[in-house]
Amino acid sequence: MQIHDVLTHIDSNLDPARERWFEFLRIPSISAQPAHGADCVRTAEWVRDQLRSIGFEASLQPTAGHPVVLGHHPGPGPDAPHVLFYGHYDVQPADPLALWDADPFDPKLTDGPYGPRVVARGAVDDKGQVMTWLEAMRAWHTTTGTLPVRVTVLVEGEEEVGSPNLEPFLLAQKAALRADVAVISDTGMWNIDTPALTTRLRGMVYAQINLRAADKDLHSGMFGGSALNPINALTRILGELHDAEGRIQLPGFYDGIPVISNSLAAEWDGLGFDEAAFLGGVGLKTPVGEKAYPALQRLWGRPTADINGIWGGYQGAGSKTVIASEAGAKVSFRLVPGQDPARVVDGLRAFVEARKPADAQVEIEVFSTAPGVEIPDESRYVQLARTALAEEYGRPAVLIGCGGSIPVVESMHRLLGLDSLLMGFGLEDDQVHSPNEKFEFRCFHQGIRSHARLLGALGGPRDLG
Repeated sequence: MQIHDVLTHIDSNLDPARERWFEFLRIPSISAQPAHGADCVRTAEWVRDQLRSIGFEASLQPTAGHPVVLGHHPGPGPDAPHVLFYGHYDVQPADPLALWDADPFDPKLTDGPYGPRVVARGAVDDKGQVMTWLEAMRAWHTTTGTLPVRVTVLVEGEEEVGSPNLEPFLLAQKAALRADVAVISDTGMWNIDTPALTTRLRGMVYAQINLRAADKDLHSGMFGGSALNPINALTRILGELHDAEGRIQLPGFYDGIPVISNSLAAEWDGLGFDEAAFLGGVGLKTPVGEKAYPALQRLWGRPTADINGIWGGYQGAGSKTVIASEAGAKVSFRLVPGQDPARVVDGLRAFVEARKPADAQVEIEVFSTAPGVEIPDESRYVQLARTALAEEYGRPAVLIGCGGSIPVVESMHRLLGLDSLLMGFGLEDDQVHSPNEKFEFRCFHQGIRSHARLLGALGGPRDLG
């Protein structure tokens, strides 16, 4: 009955758990802003000290940027399963500050439709979710004197700026990070009553297209009708990214994409997703994308192409009749498992080159590439996690996709040979990266209990309570 004692301890110690969470949230660990470099170090030290307080050997590991916290717990012995927990302690900038109801780094417990919630930058992404598994480990350690598995913890400080130094760290620490499976809580539930495991993530190609023509800006009256206008040319090219059915026109773009299995498609259909409500929540009514596919397949199982920024010419007040000498655009392609990012880049270059007018000079800069990830839903670890979540919530955990990307999942698979369990407790309305970010206290509480159950399940056969 160890798990019963652990869960009882969690329920009886929510107040001190909340206070530790608030301490974590009060440190403004904004990785993107150099002025907060010392705060990032202070936050890493805080995480290190928390790990040491529950029996870990933990240290700060330097990188070319913010430090990584690395910890090891021996668990019940060298023959026990070994689990790697990953999280990040850095947060997004809080701007615009005027849209927050209170200081973003002074966490507040407020009332919401599901009971109390905590509002602060990092409340859910990712400090609150890191705390769910830290507090689960604390409960096991306090109650039993150990953990049911061997645990390695990796908490980085650069996730919100693209983890530029993580892959070198993974390679350098490959031996220390050897484990059976990785656990990440940086995802969400289906709704507050229905737990979920994310088994599909989209990858990414992010690029910038620069198109130049004349060697200087031109008077639109003197040169209009004769000289090439880069803004006209670029927008014409970008306007052909999709056909009338929503299909992306890059050559070879859909090569390698497998058909969604009937069983997975049926599971997604059974979720009862309301696309009208989903769009209505952001002031829209009409779906876009590939018309041949239902909503969740478009969001989770199909690739996309989007223009994320576009510029050129005069941007100031009033008028200036100019034909700009150059124009630019940032474009992103969300990829699904089976697509090769390098081939997508080649397709983008071929697509633009085929439409480039005479006198145009085009440069394409590629900022990031990552393939989509699919986690086998039949794996032992996914099944153990589904069981643990079902025991906690009294209903089956659903398998969902995520339209976004978590690059560390692919990095750990490629560099360390590790599959990941993506077991998160965020909700769609948590306002991640936005003002008044929040985490429901109920999600925090049940997240701790769920991780406690998962640790017990990963440790071997036992009563899950």
